[in-house]
Amino acid sequence: MAGELCGNAVLHGCLRDRLFRVDVTLGGNTLRIAVTDPRGERLPVPRVADPDDQFGRGLLIVDTVAARWDVQTLTVGKAVWAELDVQPVALICP
Repeated sequence: MAGELCGNAVLHGCLRDRLFRVDVTLGGNTLRIAVTDPRGERLPVPRVADPDDQFGRGLLIVDTVAARWDVQTLTVGKAVWAELDVQPVALICP
């Protein structure tokens, strides 16, 4: 999922000499991945790709895997974020 969000930022959101940023946070039972890029005027829109299309399925993958996702417009650019609901794991140390 992070790869899809980053790939979209590279293809559709980057400007020359302006990078994208990835933030990953874990809070409670939620893992949140947010990718920020400088192109706030280019908001992501899910689309239906033709079977022969090489691109166009990234947001469908994100929508299928993530519990939630959305776009937040920023003063400069945008952040596309997705959240996964995760279960706590008990670590057993010898």
